Amino acid sequence: MSLIKGGVFVATLVLVAAGAMLWLRRSRVAAPVAVSTFNPENMSDFKKPDPELLKKKLSPEQFAVTQRGETEPAFRNAYWDHHKPGLYVDVVSGEPLFSSQNKFDSGTGWPSFTRPLAGVDLTERMDGGAGAPRTEVRSKLADSHLGHVFDDGPADQGGKRYCINSAALQFVPVLELQQAGYGPRLTPFVAAGLVPKPALESAILAGGCFWGMEEILRQIPGVTKATVGYSGGQTTNPTYEDICTGRTGHAEAVELVFDANRLSYEDLLGYFFRMHDPTTLNRQHNDVGTQYRSAIFYSNEEQKKTAERVRATLDAAKKFKRPITTEITAAARFYPAEDYHQKYLVKNPGGYNCHVLRD
Repeated sequence: MSLIKGGVFVATLVLVAAGAMLWLRRSRVAAPVAVSTFNPENMSDFKKPDPELLKKKLSPEQFAVTQRGETEPAFRNAYWDHHKPGLYVDVVSGEPLFSSQNKFDSGTGWPSFTRPLAGVDLTERMDGGAGAPRTEVRSKLADSHLGHVFDDGPADQGGKRYCINSAALQFVPVLELQQAGYGPRLTPFVAAGLVPKPALESAILAGGCFWGMEEILRQIPGVTKATVGYSGGQTTNPTYEDICTGRTGHAEAVELVFDANRLSYEDLLGYFFRMHDPTTLNRQHNDVGTQYRSAIFYSNEEQKKTAERVRATLDAAKKFKRPITTEITAAARFYPAEDYHQKYLVKNPGGYNCHVLRD
């Protein structure tokens, strides 16, 4: 190959690669196809998946019980002898149904409850399939078959026995309720002394593409809410297209709400520095521009001092090959990003992501 042809070949490869990267970045602008996902904060968002998708999501037993009305074996199921504090939710939709505080041992071999959660309306209908009339109970949102309700429950608690299949339920431990979006259901557990009242604080962090950041941060124990958006700039009500120009001054960021009883701000920053490269100025891997800078937007003096101490400690320990360039600045207004950006990697598994939590 001649030098001229070789140069043309190399130049072509460079142009193709540049074009591919430009396409990759531009492809992030288009909103993906809407996906039905249960959101505890807005239960009306749920749409029941079609049977083929449910077969992939559920185990054969879960599908048989919730969709075909079958009954699992007594004494050979997950929750008949389960006593941990928390909520039991619909395995299909995530709709909260029953509390451990209303669970009792009926001796039947199936999970039994004296009542559903306050404000939860179950669908009841007559079922004569077992040779004798029974009252079937189904969930409201997903229309899942749950089990049956009988009039032989504890008399001092209303006399009802909700006999429910474990396969229709998913258990959410009390310590995970806030993070899973069921925070409003915590009050009875707090009143019973089973869990301390959450001490909620907020933080705003930036470290490159907010899709990957959110996916890691939202799963940290103690984080109760993660919202992706824009912060640190001068443009009012910026759009994603505005941000992509790099001229708004904003960084792609994640606003977090966390329970300080379970996760300290210092420990949160420890995760933050482990999940991105804080040494590349205005860049995170292939994402280049001020909108991808590493930044901690503090909301009070205590957060500022903690951030400066953590950054200085890491620099002194030479945890990274280059000096840390992370900006530490007072939090300005945070603008939530467009809805299709929220939980993007949940809606689009395998989507663009340049973040990983290092050891």
